Amino acid sequence: MKSAVIVFPGSNCDRDLAVALEEVSGTRPIMVWHRETELPEGLDLIGVPGGFSYGDYLRSGAMAANSPVMRPVKDAADRGVAVLGICNGFQILTETGLLPGALMRNAGISFVCRDVPLTVENSQSVFTSRYEAGEAITIPVAHHDGNYTADEETLDRLEGEGRVAFRYAGPVNGSARDIAGIVNEGGNVLGMMPHPERMIEPAHGGNDGRKLFEGLLQAIG
Repeated sequence: MKSAVIVFPGSNCDRDLAVALEEVSGTRPIMVWHRETELPEGLDLIGVPGGFSYGDYLRSGAMAANSPVMRPVKDAADRGVAVLGICNGFQILTETGLLPGALMRNAGISFVCRDVPLTVENSQSVFTSRYEAGEAITIPVAHHDGNYTADEETLDRLEGEGRVAFRYAGPVNGSARDIAGIVNEGGNVLGMMPHPERMIEPAHGGNDGRKLFEGLLQAIG
């Protein structure tokens, strides 16, 4: 599996994601700086990592969404290349329009950093194929702006089309309908606030995130 991880000023989970991808796939990802205008050829997966790109100025992900590298990322997604956005990466994907909705300030205006229980809602995507629908897993979160928001029509469409990938099993940040992660219409773009790359081996406190990367490897490797 040939993968790349995008690096923005302020990214702080890019190496975590790279380590997880290499651990599972056996191949080191290519680290791509945000000012690049082209991506390496033949990519199977593009990772947009967590962190605080551009210091979260203006709005989380808003400045990163206008970085030069995001144009080829969008083009690749349109061609069907898998794109995984985690935490700040999810925020960036909504800001670029690759995913609908927005990530707002958490309910209670507090930073949330802890392991949270999730329910796998859709096991049919390339990201979730190693999970069972309805499976209960635990993945850590660490965010201040993870409150997923969209209008009712969009939320109904996401639910009706089976595009809710993960749902919080209890209150975490005020997200509409407890949505923790969604996929695009083509199923090749996933945005999620929890950090699966931080839960890939028992030393991390669990390995519930590993199945996501194993599923990707099986589907596109």
